[in-house]
Amino acid sequence: MFFKRMFVPEIFRGQKNYVNTQKVYEAIKTVLLFAVSAALFIAGYIATKSRMNLLTIVAVLGCLPASKSLVNLIMFLRFKSAPADLIQRIEAKSGDLPALYDNVFTTYEKTYFVDHLVFRQNNLVCFAKECKDTSKLEKHINEKLLAGGHKGITVKIFDNESKYLERLASLNELSSDNDKNADEIFNTIRAICL
Repeated sequence: MFFKRMFVPEIFRGQKNYVNTQKVYEAIKTVLLFAVSAALFIAGYIATKSRMNLLTIVAVLGCLPASKSLVNLIMFLRFKSAPADLIQRIEAKSGDLPALYDNVFTTYEKTYFVDHLVFRQNNLVCFAKECKDTSKLEKHINEKLLAGGHKGITVKIFDNESKYLERLASLNELSSDNDKNADEIFNTIRAICL
């Protein structure tokens, strides 16, 4: 955590620009982990004039966390955070709706990127600009919410920006009395996202 705060501003899952920030963090982390392994290998080779030493074993084992970090980096490189102009248009319509940004949902068949989602009165409304098959993603989110103990939540995913903005405006007019469990629902969503 210290490393992350030192090089990259601390942004949590669901905040604006999360994916772009994670790309930078994972890239720095991956380079440093591979550099440590390489330095250990080189130090062992210089000291013993052979690859057959204990530092070589430590360097090879050090490649395991570096490889895991590389996989995370590759996953984040596939996506881009929502553009600033899109965020401005969304925020103009959403008002005080509880919202999450940059959510990457992984299923067994496919990975989906949801640019923005809001919650109001048991309606979870999402905008996934690149999603072509919204019904599978809706089903996946419904299953995960039910598994998390959230019943009666209606999930609707839009791939059309103008329709999504219209829905945001109509949700913003509703009362926020039933939004008490929004934090619990968002915690469940953060737990199932990359």
